[in-house]
Amino acid sequence: MSLALLCPGQGAQHAAMFDRVRDLPAAGAVLDAAQAVLGCDVVAAAADEARFDNALAQPLLCAATLAHWQGLRAALPAPVLVAGYSIGELAAHAVADSLDARACLQLAARRAQLMDAASPADSGLLAVLGLQRQTLQALCDAHAVHIAIANGADHFVVGGTHASLHTLAAAARAQGAEVRVLPVHVAAHTPLLAAAVAPFAAALEAASVRAPALPVLAGIDARPVRDRAAVIHTLSAQLAQTIEWAQVMRQAFERGARVFLQLGPGTALARMVAASYPCCQVRAVEEFQGLDGAAAWVRNALDRQQ
Repeated sequence: MSLALLCPGQGAQHAAMFDRVRDLPAAGAVLDAAQAVLGCDVVAAAADEARFDNALAQPLLCAATLAHWQGLRAALPAPVLVAGYSIGELAAHAVADSLDARACLQLAARRAQLMDAASPADSGLLAVLGLQRQTLQALCDAHAVHIAIANGADHFVVGGTHASLHTLAAAARAQGAEVRVLPVHVAAHTPLLAAAVAPFAAALEAASVRAPALPVLAGIDARPVRDRAAVIHTLSAQLAQTIEWAQVMRQAFERGARVFLQLGPGTALARMVAASYPCCQVRAVEEFQGLDGAAAWVRNALDRQQ
C-alpha cells in the first residue's frame, strides 16, 4: 500500500505554523524564498493577524507546506500521489516538482492578488454541514450563492456576497444545518472569480511550470494531472469552479493510498480522510512534536499496511 500527501488550504494558518521547521537547514531555502517574495520574515508574518488576509495567507500556506516537505522528504518513501485543498493544490504541484519553491511562492502571491481584484469586496465563504447536495444546491440557486467546495455528502463550503450568504445561512439553519463563517474574504471557487482565471493561467504559462514527477489530483475533477498543459488548466480553472474534495479523497483511495500524511499547518484534511476512510492510517504533521516523529509514524504505518 502507498503514501499520499495532503497540502492544506486557507483557514489552517496559525501563529506557530513554522515552529517545527524554522531552524531546519533543509527548509532554509524555502523560508528564504518566502521572505524574498513577501518582503518580511515569515515567522513574524505568521504571528500577525493579517495572516488571514489573502495576500499574506496564500504565500504563507505554501511556504509552510513546502518547508515541512523539505524537512521530511529525505526520511519518507516516495508518495504515490499528492493532493492539495484550494491554494494547497499549488503547493502540491511544488511537492510533485511541477515548479520550484520560489515560483510556487511567487504564483501564490499573484493568485491572491488576482482573486482579491476579481472578488466583490463584500464576499466570503461559509461552511454548511448537515444538508445533502441537492437540497443545498436549491438554496444556493434561490439566494445567488455557489457551492465552492464539496467535502462530503453533507459537508460543503459555499461562496457569495455577504448579503446572499446571510440569507442562505438563515434558510439552511431553518432546515437543520450547521453554518459557520470561514476566515476567507473572497468568494473562492465560485463564478464570482471568473475574471481571475485567464490572468492566472497567463501567469502559470509564463512561469517555469513543467509536468509533475508524480500524480497530483486536480481539485476540479479528481483526475491525475500529468502534463504541463493540465497543470496550467486545473490550477487556473479552480479559482472559479467547485473543488470536488470528496472525489479527490475517493480517487486517492481507489489509486491505492492507505497511508495519508497532511503537511503543515493544520489537521482538517487528515480529519476528513480519517472520517471517510477509517480503514486508512491518517495523521497530520502537527500531531507530532517534531518531523522525526511524523516520518517514523509514516514508515511504521506503511509496514503495517503490507
